[in-house]
Amino acid sequence: QLSLCVIYVEQTKWCPAPGCEYAVEFVVGSGSYDVSCGCSYGFCWNCTEEAHRPVDCSTVSKWILKNSAESENMNWILANSKPCPKCKRPIEKNQGCMHITCTPPCKFEFCWLCLGPWSDHGERTGGFYACNRYEAARQEGAFDDSERRREMAKNSLERYTHYYERWAANQSSRQKALGDLQSLQNDKLEKLSDIQSQPESQLKFIIEAWLQIVECRRVLKWTYAYGYYLPDHEHAKRQFFEYVQGEAESGLERLHQCAEKELQIYLDADCPSKDFNDFRTKLAGLTSVTRNYFENLVRALESGLNDVGAHTGQGACSKAVSSKNLGGKSKSGKNKAPVGASKSGSSTRGMDDGNIWACDQCTFANPRSARSCQVCDHQQHR
Repeated sequence: QLSLCVIYVEQTKWCPAPGCEYAVEFVVGSGSYDVSCGCSYGFCWNCTEEAHRPVDCSTVSKWILKNSAESENMNWILANSKPCPKCKRPIEKNQGCMHITCTPPCKFEFCWLCLGPWSDHGERTGGFYACNRYEAARQEGAFDDSERRREMAKNSLERYTHYYERWAANQSSRQKALGDLQSLQNDKLEKLSDIQSQPESQLKFIIEAWLQIVECRRVLKWTYAYGYYLPDHEHAKRQFFEYVQGEAESGLERLHQCAEKELQIYLDADCPSKDFNDFRTKLAGLTSVTRNYFENLVRALESGLNDVGAHTGQGACSKAVSSKNLGGKSKSGKNKAPVGASKSGSSTRGMDDGNIWACDQCTFANPRSARSCQVCDHQQHR
């Protein structure tokens, strides 16, 4: 009886969301540590951080620590400041002139470039915006080590900033999408139902689209942490990763724009719109396409992009590889479900019945009458 109690406790945890009082039960064998609470907060059962597929708990821990660590402050200081030659405190240059005065009580005046006393400088050494002494010393190699350290710190900081800004931007977009979804559920869906003379039960495709946007923003956010820790020497994997990440981003932007801006047209209408069913078909199709592309992307990244290794003989990663991984032809030569179609066919209902087809190359949802993709001109396979 005691062992049963222990097992039950191990399979139940309190939701870590602020203010939530729900306990969540973990279903063993579900294939993923991501769980969702009744309060709609998703978290990782293993580490209790927010849900973070496709990256593992170790990567999340390193990334969160890096975002809050003093190491990035030190990198910034090293890249953007120099020590005062007298008191050794770091000084940031905030004006264009090379004449620097340290803060009180030191007040030492020196040259930003060569760090020599400013009393030894003047017109003969290059004036206020240059330093002949520095140039001569640099050519002799006197500043090589310090300049190299500063350049390395600057490159490291720029690389981190690149990934962090995009990680944070997708987090911000996800939060806004959650707010838009709540607003839609609270009043806009009822308003749309009245304007378009459609029962709310027939408008669930809009809620599904927004739920997909929220989930995809979360996945896309964590792909930037994945990319930051992807080893630089694995060139083929990095090239492939950046390609499929870019494809995922463009596909999500198409869905987000359709659900946000095109939906607004029908919310602002005064009477039922004749083309509302076309909008339904397009949004449902984009939702299905995006869902399946992201599901395949998550699986590929969780596997460590192992399939890419078989295509690195020439040191490059072609788009054909992404076609195999994320929706193309299988090794048997038979067509796999296109990006945006599940094997069971259940998620392609919007495409098959709604007169649209998903491009095998860029995943755009095209009208069935189009012979080639309206985005990339890729021919439709019939």
